[in-house]
Amino acid sequence: MIVDLGVSGGRWDWVVPEGLWEIVEPLLPAAKVRPQGGGTANIDDEAVFAAIVYVLVSGCSWRHLPPCFGASKSTVHRRFRMWTQAGVWGRLHRAILDRLDAEELVDLSRVLLDTSHVRNQKGGEHTGPSPVDRGKPGSKLHILSETTGLPLVVGVSAGNTHDSHGLIPMVSGLLSRHDPHRGHHAKPRRCYADKAYDRPDLRRWLLGKHITPRIARKGIDSSQRLGRYRWRIERTFSWLSGYRRLSPRYERDPRLYLGFLGLAATLTCYKHLHKNTT
Repeated sequence: MIVDLGVSGGRWDWVVPEGLWEIVEPLLPAAKVRPQGGGTANIDDEAVFAAIVYVLVSGCSWRHLPPCFGASKSTVHRRFRMWTQAGVWGRLHRAILDRLDAEELVDLSRVLLDTSHVRNQKGGEHTGPSPVDRGKPGSKLHILSETTGLPLVVGVSAGNTHDSHGLIPMVSGLLSRHDPHRGHHAKPRRCYADKAYDRPDLRRWLLGKHITPRIARKGIDSSQRLGRYRWRIERTFSWLSGYRRLSPRYERDPRLYLGFLGLAATLTCYKHLHKNTT
């Protein structure tokens, strides 16, 4: 019995959003060919990329990849590792954000910062006892979003890392990605975060970057103070939770897990771009 998975004319629109591949292709490093011949250069990069997206969305293991992609699970996993090490997912995320910015679909008047815990099935770096999950091993996702909830910067740390340790790396990651000559889009004006980030040194650091801190103060501000903005970052986590490979974490190497997280953020941003430009 033959099962039709929707593949037509060599295209992968059933798993990869239309038009995304044209942005991805120029960012990929050339496939390696072994000196003695052979290698994987003849494996279609587009099919491999579609297989990686399938794993991210479905949450399936590499060994359960459908045969329709025309590449073995070892080939897809090896190329995913190679592309991750080459920084493809970070450059792709930035390329999509630049396109959103060009269409005036990025609002940096406010940025929102928060974290979420995921269980870790196999251990590895950036794993620690989760204080919100009975001390079970896990990791913490750090997300910085713009006003409407589009993820701008993503990060991973051990589950027992305090939330506040992520503020400077995440905001610095945003500032390093934007050209200061691009005008008001280059820097956020305000940074919103909950009481976990209420530290005088973090407030001073933000003010030193000419960013107004909007951080709830412990023992002073109500937990509902940031409610009118906080729901947007929670929506961001809801979008990302739809990519089933992210929870729980299966990758022992945190760079590979961060690669999946970065790709999920890219797909989230690209869907918004495609929806508003077609």
